[in-house]
Amino acid sequence: MIEYNTQLQKLILPEYGRNVQNMVDYCLTIPDRDERNHCAYSIVNIMFNLFPPQPEESDYVHKLWDHLMIMSDFKLDVDAPFELPTEAALDSKPEPIPYHLEPIRFRHYGKIIEKMILRAAEYPEGEEKDALIALIANHMKKQMFAISKEGVDDEKILNDLYHFSRGRIDLHPDSYKLRSFVEAPQQQQQQQGKKKKKK
Repeated sequence: MIEYNTQLQKLILPEYGRNVQNMVDYCLTIPDRDERNHCAYSIVNIMFNLFPPQPEESDYVHKLWDHLMIMSDFKLDVDAPFELPTEAALDSKPEPIPYHLEPIRFRHYGKIIEKMILRAAEYPEGEEKDALIALIANHMKKQMFAISKEGVDDEKILNDLYHFSRGRIDLHPDSYKLRSFVEAPQQQQQQQGKKKKKK
């Protein structure tokens, strides 16, 4: 009677195939420790030949021994050249990274723009402060234009700038003009404009 793979036990690491898994299962049954060690090293060499390492993988052999333990369900007792992982260590999760999330009033500007505005407001009066404010304001208008092609006017941007700076940057659209942004023309289809090939 034909035995199908779907009827067999599911492979723990399918990339190594059924034969390697059978070798690992056999290795577990060897009572003599020296012979079991020799078998384990042979299996790792076979795994190494099946999947040669990439140049940047310096700890590749260590990884293969880890895979050997995983395929043995962490039951293989051998003298490996590396500290072998345990099932508990493999299932352990890293500590969560604390994220200090701050509320963003206008997400299209982003939190960095808010911080830049507050920093610019602290600058002493002069050309450097004026240049920084101009860069920030024009960038805000560009960000606004990206989400709304219509209704982007200087008054809205300058009002937002006044709000974010807590009233310390007060510019009026009558006397302060921002750059104009236009939507980039869409690229024409590749076939358009090409000359037809002569037959």
